[in-house]
Amino acid sequence: MPDLAFDVALLALGIGVLYYGAEWLVRGSARLAATLGVSPIVVGLTVVSFGTSAPELVVCTVAAMGGNPDLAIGNVMGSNLANIGLILGLTSIVRPLEVHARVVWREMPLMLLVTAALYPLLWDLELSRGDGVLLLFALVAYLVFVFQSVEDESPEILGEYEEFMKASTSSTSVRVHPPDVFWVLVGSACLVLGGYCIVEGAVQVGSALGVSQVVIGLTVVAIGTSLPELATSLVAAARQEADIAVGNVVGSNIFNVAAILGATSVLAPIPIPAAVLTRELPAVLLMSLLLFPLLRTRWRIRRWEGALLLATYIGLAVYLV
Repeated sequence: MPDLAFDVALLALGIGVLYYGAEWLVRGSARLAATLGVSPIVVGLTVVSFGTSAPELVVCTVAAMGGNPDLAIGNVMGSNLANIGLILGLTSIVRPLEVHARVVWREMPLMLLVTAALYPLLWDLELSRGDGVLLLFALVAYLVFVFQSVEDESPEILGEYEEFMKASTSSTSVRVHPPDVFWVLVGSACLVLGGYCIVEGAVQVGSALGVSQVVIGLTVVAIGTSLPELATSLVAAARQEADIAVGNVVGSNIFNVAAILGATSVLAPIPIPAAVLTRELPAVLLMSLLLFPLLRTRWRIRRWEGALLLATYIGLAVYLV
């Protein structure tokens, strides 16, 4: 029991360090991008989405390189479930979300397409280096799409992103490069340290409790690495910036599949448990599909619809466990 308590504490410490690391990385990266003249909406749809997905990237890389591939695939599947069911569910319960940004509507089918594309890639029960390269190409195509789409966005939405980025990066009045680089470096270091602690703690806790690494990745690790997305979406909803809340989740889900699984499998091919094709991946597809009819009702997620998303997430999590 003392060893189990230490492993749980190590896991909790890792989640805490990971959360602050992601926050500092997002803050520094967003300010650097703004200094370089990148549009706030591009920063919000790419830099912020990637920054809030950085914990998953670090955990998956550490897990795969350390011989724990089940934890890596479980973390991505669980994070994408949590992003839609837990984060959008809770956020829309706090404040109903009404989406106006055309770029977010266009991103949603891409999220579904990228998720569905995992089926042929995982069919041989391995995510090979070649599969990883294909996913990284898909990431590049997505980034090109975002840069082209923002040109058609309305001035109101552009202003919404500009206000959000100003509020999110105004914690310090210094506007020169060294402090921003410092936050990026410190955040990155915390991500690595937190990711290592999470993987070590999760593997040991799973072994002690007789629970598979996929389940640990789907639940505790996935929720822990999704905390930056939760914080970003809740802040955006509180400011009545629903486009940013939904765009952050959709963008992060695309990054989780294309960037994280792509980069991780290029570094080390990931063997895939057969159950992922019949349980975890269908669950993520179901949750993604559920978002379409909810947002089609005047592109609004009402409180009862948020409760439905949250209940569906809880039900799927219980079923998968």
